[in-house]
Amino acid sequence: MDDIQMSELMAGFKPRAASKLGFRHRFVVRDYEVGLLYRYGHLEDRLTAGRHVRWGFGWTVELVDLRLETITVASQDILTSDQVGIRVTVLVELQVTDPVKSRHSSKNSSGHVYSATQQILRSQVSNRSVDVLISQRMELGSNVREALMLEAERVGISILSVHIKDVTFPAELKKSFSEVIRARQEGQAALERARGETAALRNLANAARMLENNPALQNLRWLQTISELGAKGGSVVVHLSEGPKLGSTPVSSEGKTN
Repeated sequence: MDDIQMSELMAGFKPRAASKLGFRHRFVVRDYEVGLLYRYGHLEDRLTAGRHVRWGFGWTVELVDLRLETITVASQDILTSDQVGIRVTVLVELQVTDPVKSRHSSKNSSGHVYSATQQILRSQVSNRSVDVLISQRMELGSNVREALMLEAERVGISILSVHIKDVTFPAELKKSFSEVIRARQEGQAALERARGETAALRNLANAARMLENNPALQNLRWLQTISELGAKGGSVVVHLSEGPKLGSTPVSSEGKTN
């Protein structure tokens, strides 16, 4: 009598008697898992969260975690299209969406995604120059994710996001970038100073035209200046082209009238 015949025979026993003989199997599946139920190596069912009991021989359960997983693809040296060596580190957020495919199509589905990310990233970076890579850093993550989704789907995994965590450049290239940024900032500061000086000269020119076309306004400005200096105790010397007329009142150095 083989195991299958024995199992069928024990199926007619009372559960209590079968339990004593060790033919009852109990499985617990948590909320964030799914259980793949096998009997003698053949997939029989998918178990949801809860407690499950099976009678007879040959039952096993493999639990698959359905929670979000983040893997860090360690930095690797990659040559850009202009032959500059850089190091790139990537964060990949993934989740198992097909437990059966995840277990049956690959021995290590997360490892498969890890290796595929390295290959895709190397291909994407090697087709770009350093300047393009810097300006399109966010687009690089999107391009890697788009290409990675096809590979991940083969092993029952969904790629939620791909983030370019770090991009490390050679020391001499960092120095060049710093000099470019410094020169750009200095040029911006000089431009702002020139704009300020231009605005000031434009205001002075406008004021000169107004005084030239309005002699009364010029006299009013002189009186305002004399009043301000007199209030501060300053001395004012006024040269007149003609002598003072009768009845005129001279202004003293203290700003008071005699």
